[in-house]
Amino acid sequence: MSIEQYSSYDGLGLADLVRRREVSAQELVDCAIAAIERLNPELNCVVQVLRKEAQAEIRRGLSPGPFSGVPFLVKEFGMHFKGMKTSAGSRLAAGIQFDADTELMSRMRKAGLVTVGTTTTPEMAFNASSEAVVYGPTRNPWNTGHSVGGSSGGAGASVASGIVPIAHANDGGGSIRIPAACNGVVGMKPSRGRTPTGPDGGMFLWGLAIEFVETRTVRDSAALLDAVAGPDDGYFYAAMPPTRSFLSAAMTAPKSLRIGVIDQLPGTARAAAEQRARLKDTCKLLEDLGHVCQPVRLKYDAETFNESSIMLWAATLGHFMEQFSAMTGRKIGKRTVEAVTLEVYRYAQSLNAMKMEWAMGVQNAVSRTVGAVMRDCDVLLTPGLGGEVAKLGVLNQNASGVGPRDWWDQMMYDYTQFTPLFNTTGQPAVMLPLWQSKAGLPIAMQFVGRMSDEETLYSLAGQLEQALPWAGRRPQHYA
Repeated sequence: MSIEQYSSYDGLGLADLVRRREVSAQELVDCAIAAIERLNPELNCVVQVLRKEAQAEIRRGLSPGPFSGVPFLVKEFGMHFKGMKTSAGSRLAAGIQFDADTELMSRMRKAGLVTVGTTTTPEMAFNASSEAVVYGPTRNPWNTGHSVGGSSGGAGASVASGIVPIAHANDGGGSIRIPAACNGVVGMKPSRGRTPTGPDGGMFLWGLAIEFVETRTVRDSAALLDAVAGPDDGYFYAAMPPTRSFLSAAMTAPKSLRIGVIDQLPGTARAAAEQRARLKDTCKLLEDLGHVCQPVRLKYDAETFNESSIMLWAATLGHFMEQFSAMTGRKIGKRTVEAVTLEVYRYAQSLNAMKMEWAMGVQNAVSRTVGAVMRDCDVLLTPGLGGEVAKLGVLNQNASGVGPRDWWDQMMYDYTQFTPLFNTTGQPAVMLPLWQSKAGLPIAMQFVGRMSDEETLYSLAGQLEQALPWAGRRPQHYA
């Protein structure tokens, strides 16, 4: 199989070839690694190449899951596998090695995925662009002068460029959806509690974060969520089970939906003109498909919401940094962490339990406000990003004199303002690459469902994928 043939299939398509013995899992691994060797010097999205480990996994016998034999990449933050080395995007953590699979990793293996490497992330996953000092910048396959998003930027670039059809990602403020928007791929953030967090974590980032993947097709996303969803031992919370398989939902057009349209959130800028124009085009497409679109305004105190979100992020990152410091023996300071990260750590040291309780109370109040709006909407629609995909260097996590609130505002005011709200609410949200900008970069739209209702989102996403196909679009740098 040639690299060009390999990259023309999605994950389910490749697995079907393996089942019919038209190609072997080893051939797919060889194709994936050849694609890495061809593209990574320019894109810098893959950190480690694990040819020997992948070969050993195949020799041990692959699971007959729905993605048996399909190459897969794991982000260097969050979910991990036995023997995995990571830096978490930081000099502080470089060289840390894990001694066991997380539960979600075990389920990825059972789904048949074969890990061929690891992908880049910004330091501590705290940037909407993947430009960590420890790796250097990861570049967008559509235009290498632009960002791949963050924090799952390496995952988004590797899927968009055809290196793999599926790559691990996680999302605590948009880190699945932002890279999906920047790279023109499908990014589903499942409902809080849909995928397992154990055994290392319980309430991942105070319940804001969840792990899943980036894919090129809706059906790959749906089929993999079918394979890995569900609570694990000792879980803190779990999403309500679906009434049917997610893949079945993705293959079935939805009934007429009431779609609430949002072009601005409290305390943030209105989306840029091109994004608003594509939002209008999306509404026209949805109405042609039989859905009803109506404008929605959300009301909550943006100032306290932002402050509470920063507190939760800072406390978690500060904890991780102290763990990494203890594991590596390196001190937390200017030589080991980037400037903004160091300011976040200092801020975390000023927090106490009562402040954290206040922060969670604010998060609850905001979530209840959005929940009330969902009584009258089946789905919410927003632009994916507030403007054009950022150029490299715009979001500089190593800039001096930037405090936690300044950094949050720089990311969230007029660029990624539509994503973090739905980490607070825990609702499922999917980023779909419906359009292209005048400059040739992806323009995505975000669709948000009711809590535990990925079924409706997958059904709508499948319908939109048929109505406005994106599978044939290829970035400049593609396998």
